[in-house]
Amino acid sequence: MSPVCLGFVFWCKYTIIMASSSGNSSGSSLRQNSGSEEDLQLLMDQRKRKRMQSNRESARRSRMRKQKHLDDLMSQVTQLRNDNNQILTGINITNQHFMNLESENSILRAQLMELMHRLESLNEILNFINANDATFEAEADQDLNSIASDSLMNPMNLIYLNQPIMASADMFQYC
Repeated sequence: MSPVCLGFVFWCKYTIIMASSSGNSSGSSLRQNSGSEEDLQLLMDQRKRKRMQSNRESARRSRMRKQKHLDDLMSQVTQLRNDNNQILTGINITNQHFMNLESENSILRAQLMELMHRLESLNEILNFINANDATFEAEADQDLNSIASDSLMNPMNLIYLNQPIMASADMFQYC
């Protein structure tokens, strides 16, 4: 029993004893005392049973709340894991796109450099032709075979000027 209940029992016994000593006969007071004690004991047992039942219900509700909270947390963990997997998949796809674009960019840079080199060569040829153009007009009477023998005007040498651009991703790995 709890200390409060024990105190109540002692107070009840004290009150009953004091009432019996105030003028009742001792035989009837003993019967009243024992009857009151039984009633008191029954009342205490009934209160104890109610309290135990209330505690059981409270513990059951507490377990149910705890289980519901645990189930909610487990579903949240599952949802967060799914979200995390989706994010990781998105990152992997983005990285793959980046690598593809980086490779394509390297190829385009190589092609740009080759085209710039060809443009520079063509500009040199044009400058040479323009510089020699006045000479060609002044020497119009010269033999055309001597002009054809020049390395820039030789049709056999023009093959090298029209080569395709040959750049690939393998040439520039992670520049």
